[in-house]
Amino acid sequence: MSDLNRKWMYLIVLSIIWGTSYILIKKGLEGFAPIQLGVLRIIIAALFLFIIGFKAIRQITKQEWKWVAVSGIVGSFIPVFLFAFAQTQIDSSIASILNSLVPLFTIVVGSLAFRITFKRNQLLGVIVGLVGAILLVSIGAKINPDQNYWYAGLVILATICYAFNANIIKSKLYDVSPLGIAVGNFAIMLIPALIILPFSGLFEAKVIEGQYFLSSLGYIIILCVIGTCVAKVMFNKLIHISSPVFSVSVTYLIPVVGIFWGLVDGENLIFQQFLAACIIIFGVYLINRQKTK
Repeated sequence: MSDLNRKWMYLIVLSIIWGTSYILIKKGLEGFAPIQLGVLRIIIAALFLFIIGFKAIRQITKQEWKWVAVSGIVGSFIPVFLFAFAQTQIDSSIASILNSLVPLFTIVVGSLAFRITFKRNQLLGVIVGLVGAILLVSIGAKINPDQNYWYAGLVILATICYAFNANIIKSKLYDVSPLGIAVGNFAIMLIPALIILPFSGLFEAKVIEGQYFLSSLGYIIILCVIGTCVAKVMFNKLIHISSPVFSVSVTYLIPVVGIFWGLVDGENLIFQQFLAACIIIFGVYLINRQKTK
């Protein structure tokens, strides 16, 4: 299969996997606190990756390890907790829509931190996308007064982390295999996760004997194996065979899947929110649009 066909296949599969991740996080939070969910995600994902690809980290050089560590903390460790805390206050569908800001911040971060030039239409796309995000948050805060939409800022912060990670992988870790990056990321992340674990309250009776303990644990395992491990390796590979901006264009389709699962779970999305989501996606389109000769 050619790189062109493979990158589109990865893009579609990733959109389905990550679009489903938000509802899995929501279900995981029924039985666990955000800190507990984050720690569990990291430990389970790390164990799974060690089983299937521990040898892959032998290819990582000493110089590359520092970037693998930064990639792991910025691209996975921090966002895991940010999304968990955010979804205690906002709907999973809203979180999936806000995640569409990743390509916008990828352009900004690439320009400011990695000296990657951008075009006028990409700058316009950043502005349009941010306007859409502001509208989405403000509308949601009005129609859902029982939800604290300041927590949407945590999702936005997570998208900035993802933007840094995409640029780091493309510019600093191009010679490291996708599996090697993923295993290396979680080898680094496992250390702080194990330090946090005893203080998370995960082993308390009220958690283990809780009504949703087993079901939430099942959702988290699915989230870890498919939504974290498999998806992370695929995303690293996608960056290698395409570009950071194309890779994060997976956020075009993630909201579609996320909104679908949100509606199935009883979440409401009014027309104004749908319109704001379209504005964000239009901003992403402007960023990726290529001028024809």
